[in-house]
Amino acid sequence: MASPSNAPSLPCRADEWSVHSDGSAMPNPGRMGLGAVLVAPDGTRHTLSEAAHGTGCNNEAEVRALMAALQALKARGVQAVRVCCDSSVVVTQLGAASAPPIARLAALFDEARGLLAGFERACVLWIPQHRNQEADALARAALGLTQPRTVKPHRKQRRS
Repeated sequence: MASPSNAPSLPCRADEWSVHSDGSAMPNPGRMGLGAVLVAPDGTRHTLSEAAHGTGCNNEAEVRALMAALQALKARGVQAVRVCCDSSVVVTQLGAASAPPIARLAALFDEARGLLAGFERACVLWIPQHRNQEADALARAALGLTQPRTVKPHRKQRRS
């Protein structure tokens, strides 16, 4: 399994599926919505939008959304995946051995690592929120929220 990174998204390999995943908790903590866009190598798109059982925080919703997407891909027999996620917590927890564990979510992250290890090739990349709006909308729709979230691209401030 390739380790997660903050590298910019590169084009997928011929046999690789791409996934954009996002989770939402309303309020935080609260009900959790999971969203993902799964794109096959031929460009065919599939979406996932579901409410998670129970309540949790945004970080839990984010990792549960990633796990739901991975489970859907495994059910399709996929062997290579590139996951794009706007949660730096998820990317760090899944990839950096030196990342201090989040005790309450440690078992969940272990489960996610196990799912990733089940693929011949897998990587998790961080992307900014404005590049993950469709997955965010699917996560919010699972909670009955139809108003789009306004996400502005991060811009560097100029020094005077």
